[in-house]
Amino acid sequence: MAIRVAINHKTAYQYDRFVSLSPHIFRLRPAVHSRTHIEAYSFKIIPKEHFINWQQDPFGNYQARVVFPEKTRELKIEVELIANMIVINPFDFFVEEYAEKFPFYYKDQLKGELIPYLEIKENGPLLNQWLEGIDSSTKNINDFLVYINQKLNKDIKYNIRMEAGVQSCEETLTLALGSCRDSAWLLVQIFRKLGLAARFVSGYLVQLAADIKSLDGPSGPEEDFTDLHAWTEVYVPGAGWIGLDPTSGLFAGEGHIPLACTPDYVSAAPVVGATDPCETIFSFSNTVTRIHEDPRVTKPYSEEQWAAI
Repeated sequence: MAIRVAINHKTAYQYDRFVSLSPHIFRLRPAVHSRTHIEAYSFKIIPKEHFINWQQDPFGNYQARVVFPEKTRELKIEVELIANMIVINPFDFFVEEYAEKFPFYYKDQLKGELIPYLEIKENGPLLNQWLEGIDSSTKNINDFLVYINQKLNKDIKYNIRMEAGVQSCEETLTLALGSCRDSAWLLVQIFRKLGLAARFVSGYLVQLAADIKSLDGPSGPEEDFTDLHAWTEVYVPGAGWIGLDPTSGLFAGEGHIPLACTPDYVSAAPVVGATDPCETIFSFSNTVTRIHEDPRVTKPYSEEQWAAI
């Protein structure tokens, strides 16, 4: 069963005068390892007078480097993509025998390759205190990942934070509050302190309304929804990179479409660039539309569809 959706993401900057734009980097193209199949993609920019070069960063992420030769009073970016939302089992992977239980240690060759994702960048007292409070007894690696992700989800409440940047781990733990990117970065540092390679992920999150309401728990969003989101991936030998979303406490599924996966959140920013000094009006929209749905138990063929068949 599959639901095919179209995502439309628009971002616009209106300037109060003609300004020069520095070369910009846009990280708004789905990563090659996205488990959700992307059937079509387009990337449009205004002003039309520009030069674009598609590149891959040192970590294999797609990025568009755009040069603007003339001054402009506006910058508009529009991303459109079609995604095939086939249900993904997040536990559908194998693990190397030596990594089946936590703690384990990466083999020397692999550890060398994972060096950027093992770098500990924060070492504050609250972070160490949080780590001291976890159950460090030997566990199946799957159970351990679930445990850490859900514990962080319970300890850090979610809020929508419009300020730029990412909070330090100490700030997030002090407030017990953070945006998706704050919790994702905190989880990256937690895993690294535990000896597990981890990276920061920026991407699209798509959440579709359920066909019928749940009888014994939350039913999810009332309407179909998409937005930019952040989560964490951890490297487990045999399984590869496994996505965990501390905002929900769940593993990443078909609704998580990665755009950039990097050792540091700075390198995953969706848009990077500068302008001359000016006043700016910023606007954006992010919508998802169902364009095809296979019949399923919770939403079978309608009478009209049966008649057509």
